[in-house]
Amino acid sequence: MSITASQVKELRDMSGVGMMECKKALVETNGDIEKALDLLRANSSLKAEKKASRVAADGEVKVAQNDKYSSLVEINSETDFAAKDSKFKEFTNDISDYLANNFVNDISKLAEIYEEKRQSLIQSIGENIQLRRLQTIEVPSGGTIGAYIHSDGRLAALVSIDKANQELAKDLAMHVSATNPSCLNAEDIDQELLERERSIYLAQAEESGKDAAIMEKMVEGKVKRFLSEVTLVSQGFVKNPDQTIEQLLKENDASIISFARFKVGEGIEVEVKDFAAEVAEQLQQ
Repeated sequence: MSITASQVKELRDMSGVGMMECKKALVETNGDIEKALDLLRANSSLKAEKKASRVAADGEVKVAQNDKYSSLVEINSETDFAAKDSKFKEFTNDISDYLANNFVNDISKLAEIYEEKRQSLIQSIGENIQLRRLQTIEVPSGGTIGAYIHSDGRLAALVSIDKANQELAKDLAMHVSATNPSCLNAEDIDQELLERERSIYLAQAEESGKDAAIMEKMVEGKVKRFLSEVTLVSQGFVKNPDQTIEQLLKENDASIISFARFKVGEGIEVEVKDFAAEVAEQLQQ
């Protein structure tokens, strides 16, 4: 039977899949729109499974807020090109809107809710799409949460404080985005990380040939400097480096309860290929 342009357009609007894929599905199902849609969804699952092994290290971070909680979510694509695609943007905005109206703090639950739409998007834009991580922070009693999201949508942070000072909370979120602290204070630092740094400083001190007492002072000085750089309250405030975050909080009679920071792709290993090798691989395939 002949497939009309209006049928193809209807299926494309329903599925978001390319015109040729829609026409092919309609031909295979003798023009039955519902069966064609089911076929496209089935194909989408297969394609999603094949693409799932491909590294998705680009994408976008979204912030969702209401008066009870705030959420950070990272949604990944393989390339910056796909991350700028209007359909990808629509997908991430939809997730953000959902989070603003539904308390979720489990990425697997969020991924389950959006699995069908994710698979449809994979088929539409041809890249692996992943909901990578999510963190939700509840607004503390008498306090507030400040949010900062960078203009490119690839970096964002939340900071929860015990005072209803939105300007301060927002400034702190901007600071966290810029400095990427490892922890709130020295007591919270990962001891394994601290010992690794200390061993490096000790090896450097031993190369100096100085006596043990001087070496110990050298190591402790470097450890102290390291802690001031990676602990949030010890860092110099980005808007006023001469003032520490601890001093800023004392000035405003406030305390930080918690914070979160997401940067797109951080911690994901991306294989780097030279252009000639990539071309050769494609030719082999």
